[in-house]
Amino acid sequence: MDPVKTRTKGTILEVTLDRPKANAIDLATSRRMGEVFADFRDNPDLRVAILTGAGEKFFCPGWDLKAAAEGDAVDGDYGIGGFGGLQELRGLNKPVIAAVNGICCGGGLELALSADIILAADHATFALPEIRSGTVADAASIKLPKRIPYHIAMELLLTGRWFDADEARGWGLLNEVLPADGLMPRAWALAELLASGPPLVYAAIKEVVREAEDAKFQDVLNRITKRQLETVDILYGSEDQLEGARAFAEKRDPVWKGR
Repeated sequence: MDPVKTRTKGTILEVTLDRPKANAIDLATSRRMGEVFADFRDNPDLRVAILTGAGEKFFCPGWDLKAAAEGDAVDGDYGIGGFGGLQELRGLNKPVIAAVNGICCGGGLELALSADIILAADHATFALPEIRSGTVADAASIKLPKRIPYHIAMELLLTGRWFDADEARGWGLLNEVLPADGLMPRAWALAELLASGPPLVYAAIKEVVREAEDAKFQDVLNRITKRQLETVDILYGSEDQLEGARAFAEKRDPVWKGR
């Protein structure tokens, strides 16, 4: 059985991690997820992706320790995009929404952190328990102190303690907390809103944000104004750029073509 289920509606791709009992990720599943997200990145007919887990109990607990005990190396071939297909996927310039439907810990939380927007069911719980198994939450150690207050991030990394959706929302880790039956409808409504927007602008936003993460403000701004970023150069010379101005002048909704 394919551990990664997909369905497409219009320009939206829904990706469901479906690997009983807990949606843990082994090497084969990671490689499959990489294929799915690389296809999403490269398919001009798709604009937004939603990532969730099957069932109501688990989003993803991360690395499959049982598979590791049977020979899956923790430093093995995760496939394109690295662990879960998202963390290291180059050039992913489309919005990704994580809809966290249950337990989200370890590499599962790192996977959610790779999305642009995170929604969670009110019963979802979170942790970075790698410390208890004698290893490091590598991606979270890089990302978390940049997303939430440093001392809180360090506490979560150093203790591995569990925290609930409300606390996660309070630290700014989540965009919204929703009743379980409202999670996917809200994720789809948000995806539809984003899918109606300008894809070239989204691409430019994501590239600018990536480039600016560890760079000086003026350096990145100079690259934008000189059209040295590929997505910005494409945007500034696009039909969509003209369409936005025309639609404003004509007091109508723009029709985005992605070119």
